[in-house]
Amino acid sequence: MQTIARAAVPARTGRAVRVQRGDHVRVIDVAGGQVGDLFAYVAAPSGITPEHLSASHTRTATSRLFPAIGEAFTTNERRPILTLLEDTSPGRHDLLIAACDDARYAGLGVPDHPSCARNLRDALGRDVDVVPQPVNLFMQVPVRADGTLDWLPAATTSGDSITFRAELDCVVVVSACPQDLTVINNSGPTDLAIDIMR
Repeated sequence: MQTIARAAVPARTGRAVRVQRGDHVRVIDVAGGQVGDLFAYVAAPSGITPEHLSASHTRTATSRLFPAIGEAFTTNERRPILTLLEDTSPGRHDLLIAACDDARYAGLGVPDHPSCARNLRDALGRDVDVVPQPVNLFMQVPVRADGTLDWLPAATTSGDSITFRAELDCVVVVSACPQDLTVINNSGPTDLAIDIMR
C-alpha cells in the first residue's frame, strides 16, 4: 500500500474523500488531543446513497461498544463498509455520542457555533435528512459501573492514527470536532488529516 492522497482537515472543519473498495483510509491526529467524527456513505455515481455506516448496527454485529482490530463497521443495511485494521492511538473511541449540532450548542448557550453536523453537510456539499451517529475517533466517553457516562479529554498525542479498509466504494467524511465548551478536545480544537492508501 502506498499513500495516494492526503486531505487536511483543519480544526473545526470537515472534509469528504471518495475511496474505492480495498483502499485503506487513515485518520491522523496531527497535534494530539483532537476528536474526529467519522461518517461513511455508500457511494453512488453522482455522490452518495442513503446507505451509511450505522453505529447501532455495528454494535449489534460485533457485540461491542467499539469494534476490535479485524472487525467491521456495518451499514444501516447490515453490510460491512469499513474494517478496522490498525490503531496506533491509546485505543479510546466512541460509538455512543451523537454528533454535535446547532441544538447542542444552543443548549450550551452558544447558538451560532460550528458543529460536526454542519461540517458533514458542508463537506458533502448537500443537506442530509438525518445526521447519522458518527464514529467518534479518539473520543473518551467511558461507561461507569452504574451506567452513567464520563467525558474525558482525548488521550492521543501528535501523529496517533487509526486505519480502516473500505469494504465498499464509499464517501468518508471526517470532522475535526469544533467542541471547545467541554474537555473532550483538551485545550481546544486542532487539525486532523486523512490519508488514502492503495
